Amino acid sequence: MRIILHVDLDAFFPSVEVREHPELKDQPVVVGADPKEGKGRGVVSSASYEARKYGVRSALPISRAWKLCPDCVYLSPHFDLYIPASNSIMKILKSHADKFEQGGIDEAYLDISNRVKDFDEAKEFAKHLMEEVLEKERLTCSIGVAPNKLVAKIASDFKKPYGLTVVKEDDVKGFLFTLKAGKIPGVGPKTQLMLKELNIETVSDLASAKPEMLTRLFGVWGARLYEFANGIDNSEVTEEYETKSVGRDTTFEKDVDDEKQILPVLDVLAEEVHEDLIANGFKFKTITVRVRYQHFDTHTRSKSLLFPTNDLDILKNTAKRLIAPFLRDKKKIRLIGVRVSNLISQTAVPG
Repeated sequence: MRIILHVDLDAFFPSVEVREHPELKDQPVVVGADPKEGKGRGVVSSASYEARKYGVRSALPISRAWKLCPDCVYLSPHFDLYIPASNSIMKILKSHADKFEQGGIDEAYLDISNRVKDFDEAKEFAKHLMEEVLEKERLTCSIGVAPNKLVAKIASDFKKPYGLTVVKEDDVKGFLFTLKAGKIPGVGPKTQLMLKELNIETVSDLASAKPEMLTRLFGVWGARLYEFANGIDNSEVTEEYETKSVGRDTTFEKDVDDEKQILPVLDVLAEEVHEDLIANGFKFKTITVRVRYQHFDTHTRSKSLLFPTNDLDILKNTAKRLIAPFLRDKKKIRLIGVRVSNLISQTAVPG
């Protein structure tokens, strides 16, 4: 019997902001782009639960967020706060797991199969874990306890914030079948629309569909969908978490084609990426720039170096060379981004 925990930090970015600035407690806090009194561009990175009551959600255009809640407290992201907070919490979680897998800055899976004898004991285990995180880091998390990673992840979102949901082996289908198909990780709006045309709206509907039909429609993902809908997920909690890339992008207030406006912003993005790399002890080998034109067509260019580095000048200069061909066309640009990948921990790099 496997017992897996999915730990999800509640509204992580806004929660860290409130922890650092107690005067923001109980206020609707939005972390993301500058709303410019409803004229800003870009999106919401994260919203506190108070802000979510107004309909403000992650990835919502910031101008729309302003219209929904002009009285929200709007803050730019502060990764210099979020990364250390995440690292501290992950250290706590890892100390309580047989196997540990970090899924991102604000979530992790723990395999505790050898630490508890049953799901009742696992429930108490999870309660103590939530209390320890709150006591030591003054931040809350929600936990899902289940026989596999898929169900644990869905369960952790069931009673947010500071919620605990336990789904025992015999209760998996009963738990899943009442949910909308969109609760399955990876089922986004487009997939939901395609499923709805087939009269598939709930997880129960999806579990009853013919696997051959789903495979025909979605390929290999269709077969996985069928398994997920039936609560089947044999993936292991993997010991090591690898940050595959670090990136930043920004949407211009107005579409631009002047490199005198674009290149300074590119430098700022490179500096933010560099700060993130240094904070996490990484060097990189591949640099990618992304450009989105006014009509939303998006292009990327990449270059891989012969050696890993964390040199800011190399990052800035390479990014400028990569973006240069996009600037020659004088087409209006809506968004630019910088990303580094092929990351290597500095402790693994000789010298």
